[in-house]
Amino acid sequence: MKREFSVKTIVAIGIGSAVFVILGRFVVIPTGIPNTNLETAYPFLALMSVIYGPIAGALIGLIGHTLKDFTTYGSAWWSWIICSGVIGLIFGFVGRKIDLQHGIFGKKEIIYFNIFQVFSNAVVWGLLAPTLDVIIYSEPANKVYTQGVVSVVVNALAVGIIGTLLMKAYAATQTKQGSLKKD
Repeated sequence: MKREFSVKTIVAIGIGSAVFVILGRFVVIPTGIPNTNLETAYPFLALMSVIYGPIAGALIGLIGHTLKDFTTYGSAWWSWIICSGVIGLIFGFVGRKIDLQHGIFGKKEIIYFNIFQVFSNAVVWGLLAPTLDVIIYSEPANKVYTQGVVSVVVNALAVGIIGTLLMKAYAATQTKQGSLKKD
């Protein structure tokens, strides 16, 4: 399925970035590990990436995380911002095999999405983010890889539960392909 980079997509990037900031600032659950929270922004990012595609997902992750960092801390933590963009990009590519716009999100799609999101979270938050922390900021490896492992678990759970529910709810609002109901 080809996705257009339309005015609708550009508006979705702007709104998606704003919602990412709000969720990232105000709807988080601390894990007890410094600077590591259960983030509700990533399930939302998964939904937006699946609907609007990989480029929109990457931009929502990059812009949203950058604005969240500047409004929360006064500066940006670029290694994790890059990773938010990467995870949005990956969610968008995975979403190309899912047809939410036609109300299709059954057991097969749920399993497919969640296998890939768990693997993607493991690579991005467990390997890429901590490695970039060490390279860019000379952070202690044991600290950032611990944060990475915790992030993998909480982000995979959040996307797996909240993200799946968001996608299921969105799909339920769409007209199924072959339906006599007109758009």
